[in-house]
Amino acid sequence: MPHIAVIGAGITGVTTAYALLERGYSVTVIDRQRYAGMETSFANGGQLSASNAEVWNHWSTLLKGIKWMMRRDAPLLMNPAPSWHKYAWLAEFVSNIMSYRENTVETTRLAIAAREHLFGIAEREKIDFDHVRRGILHIYWDKPSFQHALKVNSMLMEGGLDRQPVTAAEVKSIEPTLHGEFFGGFYTPSDSTGDIHKFTFGLARACEQRGASFLFDATVNRVERKRQFQIAYSLGSLSGETTKRDRMIEVDAVVVCAGSASRHFAAMLGDRVNVYPVKGYSITVHLDDERSQEAAPWVSLLDDRAKIVTSRLGPGRFRVAGTAEFNGMNRDIRHDRVRPLVDWTRMLFPAVDTNRVVPWAGLRPMMPNMMPRVGKGRHPGVFYNTGHGHLGWTLSAATAQMVAECIVGDLGASVALAA
Repeated sequence: MPHIAVIGAGITGVTTAYALLERGYSVTVIDRQRYAGMETSFANGGQLSASNAEVWNHWSTLLKGIKWMMRRDAPLLMNPAPSWHKYAWLAEFVSNIMSYRENTVETTRLAIAAREHLFGIAEREKIDFDHVRRGILHIYWDKPSFQHALKVNSMLMEGGLDRQPVTAAEVKSIEPTLHGEFFGGFYTPSDSTGDIHKFTFGLARACEQRGASFLFDATVNRVERKRQFQIAYSLGSLSGETTKRDRMIEVDAVVVCAGSASRHFAAMLGDRVNVYPVKGYSITVHLDDERSQEAAPWVSLLDDRAKIVTSRLGPGRFRVAGTAEFNGMNRDIRHDRVRPLVDWTRMLFPAVDTNRVVPWAGLRPMMPNMMPRVGKGRHPGVFYNTGHGHLGWTLSAATAQMVAECIVGDLGASVALAA
């Protein structure tokens, strides 16, 4: 039975492990955190959103980035400090503007395909992740932004998405708790939301029950290819390890699902995977009183002007997320970046008490073309499932199947698909 190591226990790593277990492989997942889903898969916006499949490779994105460069609270913030990686990534980003339409359509198709895989996994493994299937409502404050959204909508519909324009009155009828004067919106009833951390953590346990091994609090120091792959790793202080000596594990193949750290591991394996960490923020508003619970929306929202998304995580939590910050591997939670999320919540949902708000920041692993890197590396036995950007939660269940099939094609199937 071929033994495969998956580096990374976020949503892409754990769904990849599950897809490999279904195909009969022996799987070991390695992660530097103590539990699954503790980095970018911890507190994102919660949307499973084919309706947010538009890639960012558009001239308007660059113009907004330049315009907002000196605004510390800007939805898109670029740190102008010199960085070879950042500016090389941006140059590749610009070169992919010509593929804007093609990549948006393809991402839509991938997102739709991912739904069925993810819903099927949750049902089979009985994973409770606060799943809410009330659709996603995009709101627009003015006619120009709505007109641009009409063009985007044609691409999403080409990709197979059922998404329709709605009037300002219909916006309020779809989500009555909303306050504001909107021009109109778009509603996607087939989209949904859920708690990515609860899903990832629950699926990791399901993988363990199916026979996977998890090495947590483990830092991969090097990977060498001999007869097999030899992965040298060290355990952190939380493991109880008294020395820092390397431990070794031998495997037949390696799948890199390491988010923003994938670039580092790819270089170790002889590949170039140009992932850049784009920081996003979220707040989790705890709805501690009945009035707040009634005043918070159940329909998931996307405000295109503010670049903010929301999700309702059960009766007691409301997640508000957004912003994009190009600032390297910086994970600092800045008050001036969190404050706009709180202010937006107070403006659109004034009866929601924001007395207890938990802020968070995570690094979205983005490729310059905004498409995930899925498939083979340069050398035999090396594979990638990474670079999903702002759509890791949305796409991972499909890309996990894709990389698993790629591995079957190279290594051969171990056993028939599990029932």
